[in-house]
Amino acid sequence: MTIGDAAKASGVNAKLIRYYESIGLIPEAGRTASGYRVYSDRDVNVLRFVKRARTLGFGIERIQKLVGLWQDRSRCSSEVKRIALQHIDELEAKIAELQAMRDTLHELADACHGDERPDCPILKDLAS
Repeated sequence: MTIGDAAKASGVNAKLIRYYESIGLIPEAGRTASGYRVYSDRDVNVLRFVKRARTLGFGIERIQKLVGLWQDRSRCSSEVKRIALQHIDELEAKIAELQAMRDTLHELADACHGDERPDCPILKDLAS
């Protein structure tokens, strides 16, 4: 199938497919005699895997590792679980950071009169 067909089947746009190939995340596609990329159903499955991993917030390095583990039938699931738990820890830290930012902004917005006066606690905080 062509890159357009692979993009439709996987939900990954053609530009990303070419990028994933260039960084070695997915194998280089076969080529026709005229140089067009050709993808197999297996390639599309890898693209779907990568797309789902990206949806879950995994970075490229971890996705490369996960793809390798997925394709390795002698893998240990403990390694996959370790990667997932490490990602969960990072997500929880990021969530806590975002919640703290939200709480701070709520406090600043509550302290701001929001009227015609120039005094604004939000701007004071940003300037400090």
